[in-house]
Amino acid sequence: MRLVSILAVAATLVFPVAVRAQDDATSQEADQTFTLGQIVVTAQRADGIGISSETLTAEAMEAFNRNSLDDAANLIPGVVAANSGGSRNERLIFVRGFDRFQVPLSIDGIRVYLPADNRLDFGRFLTPDIAEIQVAKGYASVLDGPGAMGGAINLVTRKPTQELEMEVRGVLDLDRDADYAGYTAFGLLGTRQERWYAQASFARSFRNHWDLPGNFEPTINEDGGARDFSRTEDWRLNLKAGFTPNATDEYSISYTRQEGSKLAPLHITSTNNRVLRNWTWPEWNIESIYFLSTTALDDVATLKTRLFRSEYYNVLRSYDDRTLSSQTQGRAFDSPYDDEAIGGSAELALALSGRDRLSLAVHFRRDEHNETQLSQPDLPGAAPEPNQQSLEKTWSMAAENRFALSDNLSLTLGASYDWRDLSRAEEYDDDLTPALFNFQLKDAEGWNAQGRLDWEGDDGSTAYASASSRIRFPTLFERFSSQFGMAEPNPGLDPERATSFEIGGSTGLGPARLFGSVFYSRLDDALVTIRTDEDLNRRENIGSADYYGAELGIDAQFSPTLKAGLNYSYIHRSFDIGSAPPGGFVREFKLTDVPSHKGFVWLSWKPVNGLTVLPSVEFASGRTTVEAATASGDTPVYYDLDGYVTASLRLDYAVNEHVTLGIGARNLFDEYYTLTDGFPEAGRSVFMTARGKF
Repeated sequence: MRLVSILAVAATLVFPVAVRAQDDATSQEADQTFTLGQIVVTAQRADGIGISSETLTAEAMEAFNRNSLDDAANLIPGVVAANSGGSRNERLIFVRGFDRFQVPLSIDGIRVYLPADNRLDFGRFLTPDIAEIQVAKGYASVLDGPGAMGGAINLVTRKPTQELEMEVRGVLDLDRDADYAGYTAFGLLGTRQERWYAQASFARSFRNHWDLPGNFEPTINEDGGARDFSRTEDWRLNLKAGFTPNATDEYSISYTRQEGSKLAPLHITSTNNRVLRNWTWPEWNIESIYFLSTTALDDVATLKTRLFRSEYYNVLRSYDDRTLSSQTQGRAFDSPYDDEAIGGSAELALALSGRDRLSLAVHFRRDEHNETQLSQPDLPGAAPEPNQQSLEKTWSMAAENRFALSDNLSLTLGASYDWRDLSRAEEYDDDLTPALFNFQLKDAEGWNAQGRLDWEGDDGSTAYASASSRIRFPTLFERFSSQFGMAEPNPGLDPERATSFEIGGSTGLGPARLFGSVFYSRLDDALVTIRTDEDLNRRENIGSADYYGAELGIDAQFSPTLKAGLNYSYIHRSFDIGSAPPGGFVREFKLTDVPSHKGFVWLSWKPVNGLTVLPSVEFASGRTTVEAATASGDTPVYYDLDGYVTASLRLDYAVNEHVTLGIGARNLFDEYYTLTDGFPEAGRSVFMTARGKF
């Protein structure tokens, strides 16, 4: 079967490759985006503080004071930020309804993947050192690797463009009472020489607390004001050096390390111990070193490579109670995850003719997961479990061909074949002899295919139509986790599949640029949790779903001093649970966390020289949530949250060409709203900024 699939991919070579990212109008010397780290996106890139359908610039992230990935990506149409709630205190991102398991995250094209459960907390990723956020939605090029069932998110770091480049930035955060709440700091030093460049950057964000809205009424778990257990701390270091021997070739090595720690606010009303777990993460760390290159082999062939080694380390600590002072009860433990990934990719692009461009790619990664739990650490004689290890290798072979049917019309066809080899999956059980055992090992495989038709008019207008069918492999957690004794494994889970269709385009209209799209995705073999006769949970591939909607965006430059923008998204999701196999039944299930309507409106006005006034409004309709106490136990109780409208305002004054000072407020009118059951969002906050560029 695997050989047949590989041959099927090879057969696509005879067909007339996804449309590469649109060329920026500015030269590479004036663009701080690290082009080696980009993935394939098909929309025109935004500039200034504009927001396109698939990209978000550093200027926009800084202007709207969006210093974490979830907060920043929420500005993009079709992308929704959410809160996982519960004891994990994780910030989530949904792309047209697809979740973090179905939309991979990369930094400079290198995937960030936690092999145990891939429960990424997007709030741990800082944005001050990011040049661009790319979000491929629905149609994500097979050249960029496996797993992009619903799209892909890529953080592109900066690179220097001048002989000497320096930037410092600081944000002082104040709560709704104007008391100190935290800060964000960023510094960068770089140089660009004729044949080489080097850069170092550092970003740090510390949140002492955030305030609940003023109309919050105290509850059994929360007295209002400063939100209990809302403290977080994150920093990231990025070092980069590159060699550019000629106009076509580039070789770069980068090192990045980020560390984080966080507490977890409690559900404001629940007294259920399954909800009030008193968890903290004293460490949430990622370290990567990676090499990226592009080499023109001749006038026809170009080779791009990526090699990486990444380490992921985090510690989950569970305490007896909310004092976080002792670990003696049966619920208390320390659980470290120590993971490593190594791998790389190679892409060969062949200009077969002036109209025909063929690209071939191969990807490989090896993921190693290690875990060991120490139960009741404060009791005498407490000893950790033996190390439990999982080893898994993932491969992907891809081919894409772009053929220009005319000067204005191009056709892109692509296909790939992914497979996963699981060589070890260990678990520890006190009731077994020996206590350390290996789960049943089962590999998986699947194919992907896509096509896209692009038209570009002489006036810059564009139109496109695309179709894509992609898979993603279930995580170790989905296949094997016991969920604290509440679940049984299912090693034979198949990949989920999404088949997506989209039609869209963009055009100019006077001073405005409009873009829009309509989309539809069909999910098959979706994972559903069934309840067995033994009163345990088990995941099965029995679900299906339909996601569809539309996006609209407008950017308008009315005058040199007045610019405005608006984007709107409509997303509808319906889920069919399917029929449980014999010996099990399905509890009620609804999709949560994604509103049907979402939008963002902003205006940038420069009334006098040096002064910029930037008001903005963010709105979303209600979203479905589930009562936390029933999420993993009894029959779940779902209900709809209210929608919200929040306003923000920022004023900046350029003291001179190098220094800018600013002040602003988020949630200006102190709106009370929640994104998930029992966890209100922050009320009004104030910030002051200072930025220096030299």
